[in-house]
Amino acid sequence: MRTGIFGGTFNPVHNGHLKLAYTYLDALALDRMLVIPTRIPPHKKADHLVSGEDRLEMCRRAFESDRRFWVSDIELCREGKSYTVNTLEELHGRFPDDEFYLIMGSDMFFTLTEWFHWQRLFELAVMCVGEREPDLNVRLREYAGRLEKLGARCRVVDLKPVEVSSTQVRQCIADGKDISGLVPPGVAGYILEKRLYGSKNPQ
Repeated sequence: MRTGIFGGTFNPVHNGHLKLAYTYLDALALDRMLVIPTRIPPHKKADHLVSGEDRLEMCRRAFESDRRFWVSDIELCREGKSYTVNTLEELHGRFPDDEFYLIMGSDMFFTLTEWFHWQRLFELAVMCVGEREPDLNVRLREYAGRLEKLGARCRVVDLKPVEVSSTQVRQCIADGKDISGLVPPGVAGYILEKRLYGSKNPQ
């Protein structure tokens, strides 16, 4: 089975995440996609991070209509920072017959050789990245060639620009603006219900 791994803080998950997930699902001909909220991201500072339980539930609500998406708490259940190599080792133990496709942004792709146990990472999954800026495609493909000489398997996928970010969603909430066009309905309802990111129930 061809299994994608789509990880992130998802703080919160939004329509841009869904657009990316479906693009990769189709471009890589995946059988399923594991959506994995990160416990503590090792590569970046996560501001205004709500609980893992809340982020997991928002992901479940975002992807619940499509059985090809499996939302996993594999990293939330592990103490400490969420190193990708540990997640992949555990997934190989659970699904030994699967071929894994690790999806990441271009900023992460360009720093892969700085990741924890990156050589082992290349053995465990295909490295997948997308072009989200017009002038980035050549750089990505050139760098993919360098990584392949180090033993990686790489796939560069063409992506259309994503017009929404988690930071934008949180700012809209802080400003009291409507987020119904930025996140799936179930996520918007959950944020309001739990009063996440300073949201308030309407009077």
